Amino acid sequence: MLEGESGNHNNHGVHVVTGAFSYTGKYIARWLLVYGKKVRTLTGHARRPNGFAGQIEARPLDFRKPAELVESLRGATTLYNTYWVRFNRNGVTYAKAVENTRLLLRAAVEAGVRRVVHLSVTNPSLDSPLPYFRGKAQVEEAVIQSGLSYAILRPTLVFGKEDILVNNIAWLLRRFPVFAIPGTGDYRLQPVYVDDVADQAVRAARLSENVIIDVAGPEVFTFRELVELIAEAVGSRARLLSVRPGLAHLLTKPVGWCVRDILLTPEEVSGLMANLLTSASPSQGITRCREWLRKNADHLGTHYTSELARHFR
Repeated sequence: MLEGESGNHNNHGVHVVTGAFSYTGKYIARWLLVYGKKVRTLTGHARRPNGFAGQIEARPLDFRKPAELVESLRGATTLYNTYWVRFNRNGVTYAKAVENTRLLLRAAVEAGVRRVVHLSVTNPSLDSPLPYFRGKAQVEEAVIQSGLSYAILRPTLVFGKEDILVNNIAWLLRRFPVFAIPGTGDYRLQPVYVDDVADQAVRAARLSENVIIDVAGPEVFTFRELVELIAEAVGSRARLLSVRPGLAHLLTKPVGWCVRDILLTPEEVSGLMANLLTSASPSQGITRCREWLRKNADHLGTHYTSELARHFR
């Protein structure tokens, strides 16, 4: 339980989750339903099969219509914001995502929302040379300045059944005799289970004070160690080959063309190699990645998970 957790006004009323038919938002919505909450989602994929069987009301997440966003947030006590973009695409840039989030926060204020739980990332910085982490810091700044009561959660590398990075590493290891590791692979990451992140988000909504919390898992691996664990779980005999980071990115391009997706960006490689997906704070996640990989080995990497299909098609 998070320190300072208490029963307050956020236990009642509507809880709005952005992207409840996607990844992290789906797990947050599930926890809210477990606690008997009324859940509404703002989504760009209202017609997507979602598994909630009508338990969740869906409204458009359309930043071109701010007045409709206000009405969609009306009656909500809490907004759980998972909205972000993994890379620039079709005019949706990091800068645009920051602008969109500011618009969403203004709509929340106008609608009378009392608290926002915002999902960020570990080690964001306004001075970061990486636009992803810099944009995340700019959004945090907007949350803090919004006037809303807030909890900012900073997850590390989020893994789970629908995750992209871990699943697609497994997919590559199942199909190719060689796996390219950018650099030496000795940079560290601290995977956290998506359900643990969602649980912490719902708990953070019940806090009364403004908080910024790192949400990291209980284990730290080097990137090479994580790839080795995934390979062991899926029974892969692929050779792990250290290559220059630029070459590693280049090697993903032909595969990306085949699956009509972007497997990896240079910025993601830089973020990994800079050890940005670790935390110096005590672990909030309880699920051990090593055990989860072993228990979920049968389905891990059996299908490719496409970022473009999930968010752009």
